[in-house]
Amino acid sequence: MKFGVLKDIKVGEYRVIATPAEVGAIVGDGHEVYVASNAGYAAGFDDAEYAAAGATVLATNEEIWATCDFVAKVKEIEPSEYDLMREGQYIYTCIHPAGHREEVDALLEKKVISITAEDSHRYGSPNCEAAGKGGAFMGLWAMCSTNGGSGKFVSGLGAAPGIKALVCGCGVVGKGAIEVLVTMGAWVTVADINIGALRDIATKYDGRVNTIISNKYNIAKELPTTDLVINCVRWPKNATEPMISREMVRTMRRGSVIVDVSNDEGCIETFHETTHEDPIYTEEGVVHYCVSNIPGAFAGSTSQAYAAGVLHHFRNIMNLGLAEACVRDGFLRRSLTTYKGYLTHEETSGIQNRPWVKPEVILGIADRQLDYAPAPTVTKSDNFYEEFK
Repeated sequence: MKFGVLKDIKVGEYRVIATPAEVGAIVGDGHEVYVASNAGYAAGFDDAEYAAAGATVLATNEEIWATCDFVAKVKEIEPSEYDLMREGQYIYTCIHPAGHREEVDALLEKKVISITAEDSHRYGSPNCEAAGKGGAFMGLWAMCSTNGGSGKFVSGLGAAPGIKALVCGCGVVGKGAIEVLVTMGAWVTVADINIGALRDIATKYDGRVNTIISNKYNIAKELPTTDLVINCVRWPKNATEPMISREMVRTMRRGSVIVDVSNDEGCIETFHETTHEDPIYTEEGVVHYCVSNIPGAFAGSTSQAYAAGVLHHFRNIMNLGLAEACVRDGFLRRSLTTYKGYLTHEETSGIQNRPWVKPEVILGIADRQLDYAPAPTVTKSDNFYEEFK
């Protein structure tokens, strides 16, 4: 099989989906690997390293799309790439399909086999860990007086107390943020709806973090004395009200900071997306850092960890075939998004009111003993294509 490593073209994106280490493994399996020139440059991996690992370096992304049976990258497929996709081509990347209708339209029209990377991680994405840890660092940077923040030092100084931080969400992202903040000496409170997760995090840090159930009442009580909020909650796309309203933001002290790692529209009412080039803005006296791809700022470490975490998907698909790979790995199966003109992603069906077909049905493996994976979201849909009802 011909496997292609694309250079990501999203503004502010510096990661690469495969390093020379992964290229060497795929070549060792007997496949051909093609890498777009400078695909890994910003993450610290040069073309010569890819060539030494057995890859053929091509000058442009266009050549990768035209040459390869299977292409992969980190972020969403950009409109300029829609016409480069070919029928039957495998595509692995972070599609975020439920929130990108036009992108899904293109995937269906081109009849590609697409896999949305964010749903494929059994142990949580390394990008999530990087987003949480990086979000904490960026929040502390935004708090500097030079950026309009309160100028408080995270662990305090003699006669000056450390900051109070509120981390909303105790998944992989939240745990990354907590680790950085506690290590650096902040006073941390964690909000989540899972009592078990809160108990585990309190035990891990020997009671040095406070825990609360995540609801508007509890969060509203915390905000007036909180210096830094890190939002790590994956907010439902059909939610009717925000987790943190504008009025709640207004109760925070001037110069406090909100970092919205999750970047889900509607969770924080004062949110709007920013970029690495222009990362912060101030609203209601509070500094907001709302960059959508925080891990891109740590491209070297994130690329290395992420590529190692997804390599088995590439190898299983190419060595076993998609159907067998999906039998053996439920997380890969649940992330299948489109298959030769059919939608195979339940959340996208539910949010966008489109018909869909279960991956195991269209792959003809429904009668096999399938590796289990929980649904990635709570969104359900019984809007099936007529021929698959």
